[in-house]
Amino acid sequence: MGVRKRQMAERIKAEKQQMAFAKLNNCPTSPRKMRLVADLIRGAQVEKALAILKFDSKEASRRLEKLLLSAIANWQAKNEDANVEDADLYIKEIRVDGGTMLKRLRPAPQGRAHRIRKRSNHVTLVLGSNNNIES
Repeated sequence: MGVRKRQMAERIKAEKQQMAFAKLNNCPTSPRKMRLVADLIRGAQVEKALAILKFDSKEASRRLEKLLLSAIANWQAKNEDANVEDADLYIKEIRVDGGTMLKRLRPAPQGRAHRIRKRSNHVTLVLGSNNNIES
């Protein structure tokens, strides 16, 4: 029983070695706008995703491009001896969650006030590798 548990732990550790994370917290864009861009690159190869983000005109794509470059740098820090081109990296998971909301009041007719909700989001990006590179 102990041997199987140890083998499972070693396999999980090897899989985690092939993954890299990057998080963007409290990004001042609404989650809905960010998800539109995130859906474009979900599951794509890293080179293709960078090309999509570079030529997309939305503001959210600039932020996601920077986050993707950060995730690639994190993967390189984990796997110093490996080459990024040989690793065949892809976007394993990208998640956009709602962040904190700034609530403001805007004057409305007849002395009333309407609440303005300035939304923000949290983006979590996970890179995976298709090739199993042994260190």
